[in-house]
Amino acid sequence: MKKSTFLLILAMIFPLMITAQDFPEGSFPNEHNLDGVQWPRVDDKGHTYFRVFAPNAKNVQISFRGPMTREADGYWTYVSPEPEAVGFHYYQLVIDSVNVADPATKSYYGMSKWVSAIEIPEGLQYDKAQNVPHGDIRMKKYWSEMTQAWRMCYVYTPAGYDQNTDQRYPVLYLQHGGGEDETGWVFQGRMGNIMDNLIAEGKAVPMIIVMDRGYASLPGSAPMGRFDNPGMNAFLAGANAPAPAPGAPAVERPARPAAPFRFQSVFPELLVKEIVPMIDSSFRTKTDRESRAMAGLSMGGMHTFQVVMPNLDKFAYLGGFSGGAGGVDQIETLYDGLLTKPEKFNSQVKLMFLSIGEEERPERVKAFAEALQANGLENVVYYESPGSAHEWLTWRRSLREFAPLLFR
Repeated sequence: MKKSTFLLILAMIFPLMITAQDFPEGSFPNEHNLDGVQWPRVDDKGHTYFRVFAPNAKNVQISFRGPMTREADGYWTYVSPEPEAVGFHYYQLVIDSVNVADPATKSYYGMSKWVSAIEIPEGLQYDKAQNVPHGDIRMKKYWSEMTQAWRMCYVYTPAGYDQNTDQRYPVLYLQHGGGEDETGWVFQGRMGNIMDNLIAEGKAVPMIIVMDRGYASLPGSAPMGRFDNPGMNAFLAGANAPAPAPGAPAVERPARPAAPFRFQSVFPELLVKEIVPMIDSSFRTKTDRESRAMAGLSMGGMHTFQVVMPNLDKFAYLGGFSGGAGGVDQIETLYDGLLTKPEKFNSQVKLMFLSIGEEERPERVKAFAEALQANGLENVVYYESPGSAHEWLTWRRSLREFAPLLFR
């Protein structure tokens, strides 16, 4: 690294490590800050506080929030006028029209790029590290004949996996959403903490969890469309935006883009033909259909239905978190009419779990679930995450509700 670049980064971060008397009353560091870095901050009411050192910039903004205010000492500041929604929210700095991750925070892969995050704490412990036995999260590289490329997935093995060498485990394939990758559930989703706690409390059975990259193209084919586009970013911004100030006109949340991307991925086929056999040969898995489940959020929910419903000889459980569910008008035609045959469905599908956030227009998913239940489909479960939108808080809660229902 050039000395000038190092000094610039140091100049941006070091001033953020300041004494407590300079902090807004009742505030604390964002939990995604780098170690020892004090800004951005959050208070116990949900207000956010940003402070960025950019003395030569002409304009600085916080994406999804608005312009920052230039101070005399070279800092730019922003304080949210109202409390922000509880949960995990992506953001970037926009410095003179250039979008960059905040160097004061950890970076996460979201919206098809590395971005920062700020979290308004929920105040619960189900996704926090507790004094319980912890599983391991391993990186597994493998060669794909279909894509003619090396790929990588993350694999969670429960506490005791390396010691209990005679034990075999059921498997959950857990997928990220569009614009994210195989790191999403590991870092943003806190899957490891959630599962460690559920298993330790006896609420979930010990299981292996596989998190792969949900993009795959055949050699010579056009690459998939990126998920970094104004339509989807506006949708996410609307989902994560602070509530309007009292008396201010309501801001309509942007509608989800009707068809913003080209889904060219052969990932569903890849999972069935290559990933499942690779996992079964690399880990001590149970290989019967009743020991195999799949779930995913948003795009991953769509992939889940594409994989499981045509392959009920290989899977018995599925979960769509904010994605994958059909419409009431499609019930008679989906999956060769299986949704109209309760006896056959109930014998083949041990669980169809449908979840969505209360703030992401849940009416369609709820109506679909209720129609299936009214048709006599006994193993359909609907969960609505209170007060959350198309965001990781919805999906963490969904995993917390979904995992205890598996492999019973």
